[in-house]
Amino acid sequence: MGRFQWMEAMLPLGIIAGMLCIAGNVQYTIHKAAHGRPKHIGNDMWDVAMERRDKKIVDEKLYPATN
Repeated sequence: MGRFQWMEAMLPLGIIAGMLCIAGNVQYTIHKAAHGRPKHIGNDMWDVAMERRDKKIVDEKLYPATN
């Protein structure tokens, strides 16, 4: 009788795992739809500032301002 008690836990664990996967995929899909690319993992304010700085430097090199 007690040999199959572990099977009682499989349904709730499956539901929990499924909901976590669905929630992660929904966040990924919404972010990709809003920004056009996947979210960078570990991308904090410093990384964003450095990305803007790098883009500004590259743009200045490619398109120099004429006076």
